[in-house]
Parts: sequence; structure tokens; C-alpha cells
Amino acid sequence: MGTTLRVCCRIVFHLPKPYAAMIPFDVLFLFTAASAALAITPGPDNLFVLTQSALYGRKAGLLITLGLCTGLLVHTSAVALGIAVILHKSAVAFNALKMIGAGYLLYLAWQAFRAGAVDPAAQKSGPMGGWALYARGILMNVTNPKVAIFFLAFLPQFTDPGRGLIPLQIVLLGAVFMICTLVVFGGIAWAAGHIGQWLSNSRRVQVVLHRAAGSIFMLLAGRLAFSRQ
Repeated sequence: MGTTLRVCCRIVFHLPKPYAAMIPFDVLFLFTAASAALAITPGPDNLFVLTQSALYGRKAGLLITLGLCTGLLVHTSAVALGIAVILHKSAVAFNALKMIGAGYLLYLAWQAFRAGAVDPAAQKSGPMGGWALYARGILMNVTNPKVAIFFLAFLPQFTDPGRGLIPLQIVLLGAVFMICTLVVFGGIAWAAGHIGQWLSNSRRVQVVLHRAAGSIFMLLAGRLAFSRQ
């Protein structure tokens, strides 16, 4: 067993030059800074985390954040495998995926507008189970073709054929981007959940938060529906 482990470690950490994917520190630092800045910039995903955390608490926001980061794994794999090129080149594929995403956002808006005030004790567990919240985050991220197109344009800028396999570099950069997103979105979930817990004592405030969330979902759905490649 020990011998097998040592052999595997040699294979992973001592790959021949054509298969290595070492990213210089200065490039990695620049990429990390850019990724953190992009995660902080208001967009559909962090607004989604903000509203859901304010409504249902930090736990719900963190579970959705984990789902969104899982969606980033899907987009990273799509870029590494070249699948994202299809969305970039095919108007049919792009429009089909964005309409699915817009429809899902409208469904969330409908749910938010229908929701009323709930008992604070029941609210702590969130509107649904943990796996459902996690799946909601995945679906929210994966059905946004703009993320795939963004990754297709953004990640390759920090790669270099001289450093080894491009797909492996893409995977490493995607992992860094995911970690930055997890940290930033986790902070948003914690802060919004804390504020939401304070506001949840007022039934009127709960209704206002639901209406605000529904309005945001509608705006995001319209933005996605009318977006272009």
C-alpha cells in the first residue's frame, strides 16, 4: 500500500514537462486578485446569495454558495474540454440555455411574490432541505450561459502552452476562482444572514424582503433573457 502511494505521488508531482502545469506566482497572484474582485462585483450569483441569506439565514446562503461553486466546476470542465466553444459559436445552444435560466429565475420570482411572513423558529431551517438548497445553487449557476462564455474568455488569458497542458492549467485556475468565490460569497451569506435574522422579527419586513427578492429575480431573468453571446 505504501509503495503504491509513493508511486502515485511521483506520477502526480513529477510529471514530465509536456504534462506539467506550473503557474508562476505573479500570474497566480494577478488571477486571484481579479477573481476576488469579480466575485465582489454585484451580479446574478452574489445577489442570489444575498437575498436568500437575508430571507432564510446564513445556513441557506452557505448551502446555495456551495451549489454555485459546484456549478463553477461544471463551467471549468466545459472550458477545459472545449464544450463552452459550442455555446460561443451556436446561437441555438446559447439561447436555449439562457431561456431555461431565465425561466428558472421567473419561477423563483413567482415563489418569492407568493411567500408571506413565516415564524422565525421555522425559518431557521430554510424554505427547503439542505440538498434542495444546494441543488438550487447548482441550477442557478449552470443555466447561465454567460458564465460559460465568461470563463471561455477569462481563464485562457492566464494560460501558457509553454507551461504544459492547457486543459490542466484551466482546471487549476478554475479551482482558484472557485475558492475565491466560496470565500467572498460565504462572507456575503454570513453578513446577509446576520442582518436577515435581526429583521425577521418583523412580519412586515419579511414580506418586503420577499417582494424585493422577487423583483431582483425578475430583473435578473430579463437581463439574462435579453443577453447576447
